[in-house]
Amino acid sequence: MSAAIADVVAVRVPERSWRSEARAVRIVWRRDLIRFASDRMRIATMLVQPLLFLFVLGAGLETLASASTDGVDLKTFIFPGVLCMALVFSAMFSAISLVMDREFGFLREMLVAPIRRSSIVVGKCLGGATVASLQGVILLALAGFVDVPYDPLLLLGLFGLMLLIAFTVTAFGVMVAVRIRQIQTFTTVMQMFVMPLFFLSGALYPASGLPGWLELLTRLNPLTYAVDPMRRLVFSHLDISDTARRTLDPGITWFGWRVPSLVEVGIVLALGLAMMGVAIWQFSRTE
Repeated sequence: MSAAIADVVAVRVPERSWRSEARAVRIVWRRDLIRFASDRMRIATMLVQPLLFLFVLGAGLETLASASTDGVDLKTFIFPGVLCMALVFSAMFSAISLVMDREFGFLREMLVAPIRRSSIVVGKCLGGATVASLQGVILLALAGFVDVPYDPLLLLGLFGLMLLIAFTVTAFGVMVAVRIRQIQTFTTVMQMFVMPLFFLSGALYPASGLPGWLELLTRLNPLTYAVDPMRRLVFSHLDISDTARRTLDPGITWFGWRVPSLVEVGIVLALGLAMMGVAIWQFSRTE
């Protein structure tokens, strides 16, 4: 009996503090980066669809669209939208890791740790945003092949927008994932949301002169306010005619007022923070 008692080791659970929560966020964030870096097949496959849209679809439709683009290459026009598409799909795939952790039991190990559940959600959102942005950087490196200049200010601005878009989309994915327990269900739900959001964002066509119902859906689509500032930034660095600029980059208007880029960025950021807050609230209530 005395030998058994001697083998008992006292365990002290450290008190929660902002340092411990920040460390938890960093660990969850770093785990997603390690998982991404070790999965080379994922890096390659996630680029297939954006590259097909950019170089195959863009080149194939160029002959039909050349009369209406006023000399601007169609691939140049759709580049911001395709860049957003790459971010959306990569960010959604990052959010699925939460469902995988729940299905395979790893999430239980994180839940018993002496940290707030909000730290897990924040770490997931930041990790997914970082992974999606790194994936987008690979596509951004191909900008010169579609006549988008390698201007430092342009690239820096695009990278900042990429971080914002990736964070918001990841927050949306995590918000959905916290209530789903099977990977198949998550992929089905995401396909139901992702494709309509992408095609109704103006990523492949100008957001003006549309039929009334399509214009309304485009204005209500949150992803529209991510694509538009990215396209506006790209077109501000292109040497094109005023006619082409008015046709291809009309911007998003509310009752005739063109929405400024800062307002659009604020909308995307507010949505991302709101969805992360909902995800934290839902995750805190799950078992």
